[in-house]
Amino acid sequence: MVEKKVKVTLEEGLESRQAAMFVQVANKYSSRIYIIMENRQVNAKSIMGLVSLGMLKDEEVSLQAEGPDEQDAVNELAKMIGQ
Repeated sequence: MVEKKVKVTLEEGLESRQAAMFVQVANKYSSRIYIIMENRQVNAKSIMGLVSLGMLKDEEVSLQAEGPDEQDAVNELAKMIGQ
């Protein structure tokens, strides 16, 4: 399992358009991928889950992935939302 903490740098946070692109990229990977924010964990391949987090700019989240392509998944998804 790989975990990476990311500070959200998107000006408007993760709104629906960015969430849809994020889910599309997450679904390229066979690993199980989760986003954890304030003790809430959601499936990164679920647009409803992502939107329900209400990620805003400058919030810190953790990306977790487990599977054969876990490192690539975490790296690419981290770049999409922040640093």
